[in-house]
Amino acid sequence: MKEKRKMSDLADGFIALPGGPGTLEEFFEIFTWAQLGLHQKPCGILNVNGYYDLLVSFFDHMNEQQFLQDKYRSMALVGTDPGDLLDRFNTYAPPSVKTYITEDQT
Repeated sequence: MKEKRKMSDLADGFIALPGGPGTLEEFFEIFTWAQLGLHQKPCGILNVNGYYDLLVSFFDHMNEQQFLQDKYRSMALVGTDPGDLLDRFNTYAPPSVKTYITEDQT
């Protein structure tokens, strides 16, 4: 846990490249930290050749089923071009999040 916290502290943002379960675990942990208000950094998914199409659809499904609020759905930035995704990172404005948890409680 300390290693992930250190990486989070040093990063300006997070991008999931195509990968397996470990990639998804790390992305969802950092995405959850953003939802909890533990950081305000952009979280992106680089959807190379449609690799993450089903995951993006699932985000939309969670939103439609009211398990993921609109403001949190908008936090998952998805792009197919690295440059465009980084441009979106540069203009990212996190939603207002009220948190009741501290870093040491994660």
